[in-house]
Amino acid sequence: MKELADICRLIDGRGYKAYRRLLGRHDLGFGRVLRVDHVQADPFAPPSRMRVQVPWAGVDLPEASLSGDDRRRAARDWLARRFRAETRTDNVLGIDAGGATVLDRTSVLFAPEGVEFRLLVQLPGRGRKILGKQAAVALTERLPEVLDRILAAQESRDLIRHCEVVEDQAAMRRALSEKGLVAFVADGSILPRASGVDSAPLEGAVPFESPDSLRVTLDRPNAGPVSGMGLHEGVSLIVGGGYHGKSTLLSALQTGIADHVPGDGREGVVTRADAVKVRAEDGRAVSGVDLRPFIGALPGGADTGSFYSADASGSTSQAAALLEAMEAGSRCLLMDEDTSATNFLIRDERMRRLVSEAEEPITPFVDRIRDLAARGISTILVLGGSGDYLAVADTVVQMKEFRALDVTARAHEIGGGTPQPGQPSQGLPPEPRPLRVERLRTAVLGRKGRMRIRVRETGLTVGAAEINLAAVEQLQDPALQRGVAWILMALIREEGAVLEDPVRQLTAWLEKDDWHALAGGTPVDAARPSVMDVQAALSRLRAQAAIY
Repeated sequence: MKELADICRLIDGRGYKAYRRLLGRHDLGFGRVLRVDHVQADPFAPPSRMRVQVPWAGVDLPEASLSGDDRRRAARDWLARRFRAETRTDNVLGIDAGGATVLDRTSVLFAPEGVEFRLLVQLPGRGRKILGKQAAVALTERLPEVLDRILAAQESRDLIRHCEVVEDQAAMRRALSEKGLVAFVADGSILPRASGVDSAPLEGAVPFESPDSLRVTLDRPNAGPVSGMGLHEGVSLIVGGGYHGKSTLLSALQTGIADHVPGDGREGVVTRADAVKVRAEDGRAVSGVDLRPFIGALPGGADTGSFYSADASGSTSQAAALLEAMEAGSRCLLMDEDTSATNFLIRDERMRRLVSEAEEPITPFVDRIRDLAARGISTILVLGGSGDYLAVADTVVQMKEFRALDVTARAHEIGGGTPQPGQPSQGLPPEPRPLRVERLRTAVLGRKGRMRIRVRETGLTVGAAEINLAAVEQLQDPALQRGVAWILMALIREEGAVLEDPVRQLTAWLEKDDWHALAGGTPVDAARPSVMDVQAALSRLRAQAAIY
């Protein structure tokens, strides 16, 4: 540690590039090792990346926090959050700890030899001159002090509580399929958020309460049985007037694929992990999707059996997103009328009489939704104005002043009886498309061959490839986007020109504990994505030649 401090003081006042002398391994004492993997080019560049490895002998965590995969993931998440809390006012030390959801992040890892913290360090400078004395204090005094505090057992009660809440959510999510459910909302959950930019629960919000007819009970290994609303497999509608809580409920369900921290209010909301929110996305790229289940022959003879577009319409983009999600393995689709293309959702009777089927290439979703249910693909759909769906729904929940009512019987009465079984449609769900790895490699590497990753407000840049992810609502956490980027980098390292079944390959990779090492680097601020996440990014990548 003295040697590290001496280096920092030696380069004090020099040009910023002299910080490169920190690269490599440094002994911090007591078996702790600091590895400096990357030093930022200047004070305004992204932070430097460092790893601190602490042997298990120097870690005083309760055994209960390390028993089982769910608790270990929660314990790593808790350590990252505690590190961030301890360094919140620091201008140097930082870590990726996320928001309300507990993701499988690379910021803290458990290895056989100990705990590894992967840090984002803003090395201090004035202008382009090094503030070496401040760097020495941060790395050799402040960093060990923070580690000592968070690795001691005095806060084990909070840690155990964090682990128990996460383990309970994971257990409830696994129980959904056993009970024929796609989603569950516990009684007492607080669904509204403080604001569009504040994910904290809204003070004074109406606690959720299940209609008696939809109430089910799920077991939790720690907190015991919990009752709430269960949405069964099939077609579920969420209806009601404007501002009564329809989209708020759907928003909670779409984030229910991940676990939430204690006190979030949505710890009792769980959705099947393969659920995907599908919406219209004017102007997105579409690459090689077979749209024929929803869009037939187009004027001019354009092929929809393997459809390509650099500027897709609302209906085409939504059809593509739905088919891509199913291709990646999703069996639960979430949709909101407000973010859907009207002509994709429905064609009412008057319009069908005016424009014949022979003149309309689009088969509306309402005509396919029972077919999907027959294939084991469920849909949860928020509606405020499309009454034709009442005839095809298994369950209809009305939100009235943020209270849930089961209006299924009345909906069937209005819609003309209970829904008829669907006939499985050809091409649903779609088969995985072969991925042209050599074209993906060209698109990502570009002419310069640089592999820089950047997360922007509108999406992701991987090397030379721009991917607009602004409309992929379940992929908005920057760490998830960086996780996708690391998987894309692993893909371009694959040998061969074509990957015949990319979904199977991605599934195998993402089930590995060391998924983040596939690309050959050491990400400090990534989170494990799903296959659906990676598929969403691949499908939106703009390339000169189609990658599918």
